[in-house]
Amino acid sequence: MIRLVIAEDQRMLRGALGMLLDFEEDMEVVGEAKDGLEALSLILSLKPDVCLMDIDMPFKSGLEVAAELKKARSSCKVIMLTTFARPGYFERAIKAEVHGYLLKDGSIDDLAESIRRVMVGKREFASELIINSYHKENPLSERDQEVLKLAAAGKTSKEISMALFLSPGTVRNYMSEILQKLEAKNKIEAIATAEEKGWI
Repeated sequence: MIRLVIAEDQRMLRGALGMLLDFEEDMEVVGEAKDGLEALSLILSLKPDVCLMDIDMPFKSGLEVAAELKKARSSCKVIMLTTFARPGYFERAIKAEVHGYLLKDGSIDDLAESIRRVMVGKREFASELIINSYHKENPLSERDQEVLKLAAAGKTSKEISMALFLSPGTVRNYMSEILQKLEAKNKIEAIATAEEKGWI
């Protein structure tokens, strides 16, 4: 029996997925999470075989949860489900070593088959998501992303410099490089571009 956890913040979709997958003879939904923190807690306590994880969830995104599970060396195989074909998301999902990255508009039969293939060691990626990811590479370095994420969270240059152990001048340099790389006129535009592409 394949034991599943479903992490999805939309209650109707979460319920429908759970009910339909429970109909599969070889699958059992053992837990449902409405946000990233709950997903992480359920996966670590229930130790399911597979977690179907939405990307955009409150408290922690599916990508952040997947990255934490990789660090914790969890044996749970993560299949990301998304409505967004954002190149940065795919790049981060690959880094987190997810086992699947699929669009939400697929059929339940296809999803069940993907889960079975993941269970025998295959990786399942929607071709539309892969193709879209090659259109534009993320120009931001990891440090650029850290700086911009903190700026997006409303931190001042001084607070960013303290959080990252950098001098305020270095933070300003990073910020001006980020603006150049993203061809943005200001910090707000840079954050909007990076968020839209899924780079932060």
